[in-house]
Amino acid sequence: MARPLKIKSCGRCSLTVPILYRVKDRENGKWWFGCDNCLPAVKENNPFYVYGGTWKAQKKGS
Repeated sequence: MARPLKIKSCGRCSLTVPILYRVKDRENGKWWFGCDNCLPAVKENNPFYVYGGTWKAQKKGS
């Protein structure tokens, strides 16, 4: 039986995409999910940027 497709949206632009990246971008900031479009602007020259993993709507083997 196939798993239902999960849906999440980017915490910055609210775009719903199949792959998001868990990141922090502020000192003592909270984790949030960002898309491929927003990530370059968040990472650029940001000493507080931390990558925390990749979230995929379609899990491997599903």
